[in-house]
Amino acid sequence: MNPTFPKTYGEQERKSGVNIAVFCSGNGTNLQAIIDSQKKGYIKADIKLVISDTPDCYALTRAKDAGIKIFVVERKNFKTKKDFEIEILEALKKENISLIALAGYMRMLSKSFISAYENKIMNIHPALLPSFKGAHGIKDAFEYGVKITGATVHFVTLGMDAGPIILQSSVKVTEDDTEETLAEAIHEEEHKIYPRAIQLFIEGKLKIEGRKVRILE
Repeated sequence: MNPTFPKTYGEQERKSGVNIAVFCSGNGTNLQAIIDSQKKGYIKADIKLVISDTPDCYALTRAKDAGIKIFVVERKNFKTKKDFEIEILEALKKENISLIALAGYMRMLSKSFISAYENKIMNIHPALLPSFKGAHGIKDAFEYGVKITGATVHFVTLGMDAGPIILQSSVKVTEDDTEETLAEAIHEEEHKIYPRAIQLFIEGKLKIEGRKVRILE
């Protein structure tokens, strides 16, 4: 099977509307923030698909409650990562997806998958990149003893949490904070900046220049 990969996102696609797919593996609070922003009219696009590699994750319940189509695909059911990703790409193609938002999706994407949606995959990370990359950004920052941490929305590249930064929001770490209270504060900022970054993409206001993302007026 050789799917035809989407072309680079452009003016024509903006005119015809943007279809979003959200990838989740867990609780789905950022998915909920995206859904709520779309329902309020802040995100002017269709959330066509929620994809998960974890069949019992609560994010799928959130998607069902919002009437969004779900697609569950488990890695264990495929011999290779390539076959696993081709299955996902076919689902994206059927829904004419223009933007992928990773929202707690815990798998690294391959080079060929990222190339298929070059500059059209976003991720939210619970730290101020490039510091504290990886799956434990909040814990690592808290244990390191930083005074300021935060959240980052970035485009996805082959390196882990290494893509061009779109938006960041800072969070002060107080003397009374625990890892749990810090996580709550960071998630609150995530839920603000992720919908904003998505809408900026929809409006065609994000321009990548090397490592930098310019936000156009």
